[in-house]
Amino acid sequence: MHDERPPARTAPEDSSAAQSSRVLGADEIRRALTRIAHEILESGHGADDLVLLGVPHRGVPLAHRLAEQIARAEGDDRPLEDLAGSLDITMYRDDLRHNPTRAPSPTRIPRAGIDGRTVVLVDDVLYSGRTIRAALDALGAIGRPAAVRLAVLVDRGHRQLPIRADHVGKNLPTSRSERVHVQLAETDGVDAVDIARPDASTTAREEV
Repeated sequence: MHDERPPARTAPEDSSAAQSSRVLGADEIRRALTRIAHEILESGHGADDLVLLGVPHRGVPLAHRLAEQIARAEGDDRPLEDLAGSLDITMYRDDLRHNPTRAPSPTRIPRAGIDGRTVVLVDDVLYSGRTIRAALDALGAIGRPAAVRLAVLVDRGHRQLPIRADHVGKNLPTSRSERVHVQLAETDGVDAVDIARPDASTTAREEV
């Protein structure tokens, strides 16, 4: 099966064979997350019945950033851990047999659980949809939420499954040969989204 995540996050190892351009900087990412947080609230999901679960790795800090903005807007002074958590999907991936050495990440669910609540899954890049399918399976093994929504920083298209994001920071049309590289301050020391395109001359030589 196609592995959704490496193409969406892995920067080319040989910078001479690709051209990279920045599509989102720190300010744009901040504005995108602010808009998503307000969209979540405007869709009728108050903080009381809301749970944000980030998909490791970069979905987790994004979920916490959204939770901070939602709590601030709602005047909610509960600990952030009561609103945001993480959802490991390792054992639910459909490519696990091809990569059995994947290290699981911790699943952390707020103390109130997810039953009867609105769960917003948060990830950095939406691509084929297979990662989110795995997240839905993992979520179903934990409890029964009232509703599940999806928030992503970047939607790059090329869906292989009928999955659509409810909240998108940036729609970024791409070709399959391009790589979208998301960096966050919590994991990479900087907030940025870059797109790497194969060098035209290199592609031409490979096609000859």
